[in-house]
Amino acid sequence: MNDLFAALALAVVVEGLLYAAFPTQMKRALASLLETPNSSLRVVALSFAAAGLVVPYLIRG
Repeated sequence: MNDLFAALALAVVVEGLLYAAFPTQMKRALASLLETPNSSLRVVALSFAAAGLVVPYLIRG
């Protein structure tokens, strides 16, 4: 359970750093998300979710 909270905390840190370092580009990226069809967003989100499950499994064995 500690690993889960550590991973979530790191995700928040990375996201915060991206907004701090590239605020204009992040606004542009969010605006482009509004124009992206829901089906495309679902495919990308599920792909990242699957990768998020597979990569730690491969790393930890």
